[in-house]
Amino acid sequence: MDEKKGILWRAYLVYFGFVVAMIVVVFKTISIQSEGVTNVFETPVEKIPTRIVKRSPRLGEILDANRTPLVTSVSKFDIYMDPMVPSQENFDKYVSDLSRGLSKLFPDMSAREYESHIRRGRAVKSRYLLIKKKVTNAERRLINELPLFNLGRYKGGIIDSDETIIRKRPHGEMMRRTLGYYQAPTKNGKELRVGIEGAFHNYLEGEAGEEVEQRISTGWKKTGQVVKDAVEGADVITSIDKEIQEVAHTELQRQMKTNNATSGSVIVMDVKTGFVKAIVNLTKADDGEYYELYNHAIGTKEVPGSTFKLVSLMAALEDGLIKITDTVVAQPKYTYYGIPLTEAHGANYGRITIKQAFEKSSNVISKVIFRAYRDEPQAFIDRLKSFGIDQPLGLDIEGEAKPTLYEPGSQNWWGGSIAWMAVGYEVQQTPMQTLAIYNAVANNGKFVKPQFVKEIRRGTEVVKQFYPVVIKEKICSDQTLRILKDCLEGVMKQGTGKNLTSSYFNIAGKTGTARILNENGRGYGKEGEERYLASFVGYFPVKNPIYSCIVSVNAIGDNIYGSTVSGKVFSAIANKVYATSLKYHRAINEANRRIYTVPVSKNGNFYDLKIILKKLNIPYTQNEQNEWVITKAEGNKIEFFKRVIGKNTIPNVVGMSAKDAVYLIEKTGMHVVLRGVGSVTKQTVPPGSEAYKGGLVELILE
Repeated sequence: MDEKKGILWRAYLVYFGFVVAMIVVVFKTISIQSEGVTNVFETPVEKIPTRIVKRSPRLGEILDANRTPLVTSVSKFDIYMDPMVPSQENFDKYVSDLSRGLSKLFPDMSAREYESHIRRGRAVKSRYLLIKKKVTNAERRLINELPLFNLGRYKGGIIDSDETIIRKRPHGEMMRRTLGYYQAPTKNGKELRVGIEGAFHNYLEGEAGEEVEQRISTGWKKTGQVVKDAVEGADVITSIDKEIQEVAHTELQRQMKTNNATSGSVIVMDVKTGFVKAIVNLTKADDGEYYELYNHAIGTKEVPGSTFKLVSLMAALEDGLIKITDTVVAQPKYTYYGIPLTEAHGANYGRITIKQAFEKSSNVISKVIFRAYRDEPQAFIDRLKSFGIDQPLGLDIEGEAKPTLYEPGSQNWWGGSIAWMAVGYEVQQTPMQTLAIYNAVANNGKFVKPQFVKEIRRGTEVVKQFYPVVIKEKICSDQTLRILKDCLEGVMKQGTGKNLTSSYFNIAGKTGTARILNENGRGYGKEGEERYLASFVGYFPVKNPIYSCIVSVNAIGDNIYGSTVSGKVFSAIANKVYATSLKYHRAINEANRRIYTVPVSKNGNFYDLKIILKKLNIPYTQNEQNEWVITKAEGNKIEFFKRVIGKNTIPNVVGMSAKDAVYLIEKTGMHVVLRGVGSVTKQTVPPGSEAYKGGLVELILE
């Protein structure tokens, strides 16, 4: 009896135990539904710290006028691995193959070193093991295809979400200083805006987005979760023509190496608009090679030398103080207040006209201008100012030097200043400022601002368009312009530039050679070590000019002249423009009479042929109504003639396409064998023969 009671009590205990358990389950289920999963646990799981950070947009590109990239953004990726992710089976199976693949892609480490690195990471339970930094997108794709990594992030452990965008210039040194760069503000709040990149950074940078980072043992890492999409930067379309840029760069570099020059620059500009088509700046480095280290074209001002004589004559002509036909005695030396000014090579031209003096680049022009303005020197300065040469051009990129123009009463003014200024001394300009004046002469007096950018684009949307900016509507009178243009042409025909005239273009221009101060600005070098600035500036073609150009070369030695050094670069650029522009060339057959002939037409189906001829606008005549026709070219049209096709006889398919011929023969029950390609020239069964099912006809096509 007692044993039965014990069993009964145990049964009750089990029964009530199940009831209690069921009540607990029901209670917990209700709690989960009402309070959430986290309440089930005694101690909640600690959340991984996260934060929202800025997501950098992709910077816009800088393109040339033909949309060729000059500066672009290249994505680089840091490849990491979580070696704890792969299963032990997959890890052991693929780690050796993965290491061999990595070593093949990146030979800086052997396969054994890669495998040891990955195994060590797994042993220490690293969750963010570096594999390779800054790989290209193409390399990234190859890495993702390697064994183990091809299983993906959650099975293979590859982590490649860290992207770095690097600015790259595909053409190396070409235009390096003009393209420039942007440097964000440092701790002292200073930012650097150099060249086009710096000037248009606000367009290029786009708008930052937002993304989530989480903190792990090695620091903050991106999760890939984007809160706000970044807006990519807009593209800057420059006015630069890469083809002209390349020849300007190459020719300048060649001449600088030949003459052991220290620095040089080239600018090519569109006469009508002022948009710069090419700009080169080269400086000799310590290794003897030439690099774009400084933008001499807009930042280096020097005495322009004889190229300034154009401005001096412009002033005197405008003030009515001289006539270009006036004569003057040109001597080897002129003295002003005890300071001598000599002719190159001690030339003694004798009595010549002012026009001839300009063409020969004689310094007798100093005497002409000195006599005209010695009683009113301020009138000369005021006239020069009226041309705008005392002010910077207001370029969009930073670094333009302000011109130097002394005035009576200033510390640097003396009695002979007018004479020396007349031939390009005691005045300083950048090559760009000198070119702008010559460009105005070529542009019928309209003084336009040099510009580098034509438009800003984001995709197909034009964000901003840049138009020509006129600094001065008319720099001088039309009469003065006609005289100056004639003088510039004379330089190339019978003056210092007569050996440089392009065989394709008529060029107008002026040579200039100036002795310049030492780099420390104090005195001139010893004999044989003097520094000279050789320049050539002008425009082409003479009639309806398209481009203006200046070439400046800074070199040491007494054999540096604008005609022999800079002029050769100018001529090479002009010839390149001619050779690569179709508008300067007549078509070979332009003068020949065009003969209209209709194409060869095959025989075939009338309706098909009619559709094709209508599409091609080829006239035709239907002589006889029939589905199948023979075609014949007559004059300027196609004529159709009836072709009889019997029902039970072999048709004549000579002259037809294979498709039509096979269709007609097989329609009679015969089979066809084709030999060759083209039109049917021969059939083995003669036309008109009786057809029978299963028979064979061989067609020869040529």
